[in-house]
Amino acid sequence: MKIKKINMEEEGLLRFFGTLELKIMNLMWKKEKLTIKQAHELINHEDPISLNAVMTVMIRLVDKGLLYKETTGKSRNRLTYFYPVHTKDQFINEQTKIVTDELIDDFGSVVVIHFIERLDKADASLIEKLQRKLEEMNGQ
Repeated sequence: MKIKKINMEEEGLLRFFGTLELKIMNLMWKKEKLTIKQAHELINHEDPISLNAVMTVMIRLVDKGLLYKETTGKSRNRLTYFYPVHTKDQFINEQTKIVTDELIDDFGSVVVIHFIERLDKADASLIEKLQRKLEEMNGQ
């Protein structure tokens, strides 16, 4: 699943989500299973918002492939639970891989040069991993 729009003016996960979307996704990643009403109560407790707004965004997150829903019970006992499709770490890993792959496909060496120029900000263990990968690629 690929996020269609990335907002480069934002930071962190707000690059991939609107404000309410991110609040809902953070709740879903933390709780793992919620009804619309439960999500609304948790969000409304810290920032007043209408139930309809939460419902609309949760349904859109289902349509985008970020949440899935499951209905249990019948009639008055019917409940619809929403679950995240991926964990937060899985989502971040997948989206950054997609962005990186597309940047390299589109701009190749320019992107690699920018990554190299930023290595001084990388964790030492990542630099060691890069070194091993380069040695592996060169058959050493």
